[in-house]
Amino acid sequence: MIKKIILTFSIIALIIIFFFFFKSPQQKDIKENEEIIPETSSSTSNMIENVEYLSMDSKGNEYIIRAQEGEIDINNSDIIFLKNVKAIINLNNSRKILISADFGKYNINNFDTIFNKNILINYLQNNIKGEYLDFSLQRNSMIISDDVVFSDSNNVLKTDVVEIDIKTKNTKFYMYDKDHKVSFKSTK
Repeated sequence: MIKKIILTFSIIALIIIFFFFFKSPQQKDIKENEEIIPETSSSTSNMIENVEYLSMDSKGNEYIIRAQEGEIDINNSDIIFLKNVKAIINLNNSRKILISADFGKYNINNFDTIFNKNILINYLQNNIKGEYLDFSLQRNSMIISDDVVFSDSNNVLKTDVVEIDIKTKNTKFYMYDKDHKVSFKSTK
C-alpha cells in the first residue's frame, strides 16, 4: 500500500516538474495557474481521480475544467482523457459559459478540449445540447455538432452544427447536407 502511495505521488511530481520545465514557446505569454488536484488516485499509474485544471491567459480569460477521472495518454503526456467533465469559461467582459459532458480530451499545452457525448452548454438564457464539442481558446471558437439543439426561453432550433466565435459571439448554424434545412420552432 505504501509503495502505491509513493509511486502515485512520484508520478504526479514528475508530471508537474515536466510541465514547468518543458513549456512550449506559446505558453510563455500565458499566465496560468494550472494544477492537477487529485484527492485520491487509483492504482493505475496514468489514472487520476478528481482532476481539476485552472488556466488564465494574458487577456484575463479563465478556463476551469474538472473531471471525475483523468487518464494521461501514454503516447502523449500533454493529453488527458477525462470522464464526467464540467468546465467553466470566464471570458473577460462576458458572462460564464458552463459546459458538461460524459467525456473529454484536454490538451494541457494550449487548453483545447474536445467534449464528447451528452454535451450541455449554458450561456445566459441559452442552452445548447449536442454530442461533440471542439473548444479552442487559440482559435477563439466552439464548434458543436451531432444532434444539436439550441434553445432559449422562446425558441428551439435543431441543426447539425453550431459554430461560435468566442471573441465576437458571432454564431453560425448549418447542416452537413445542403438539401436539409435547419429546423426552427418558436415556443411563443
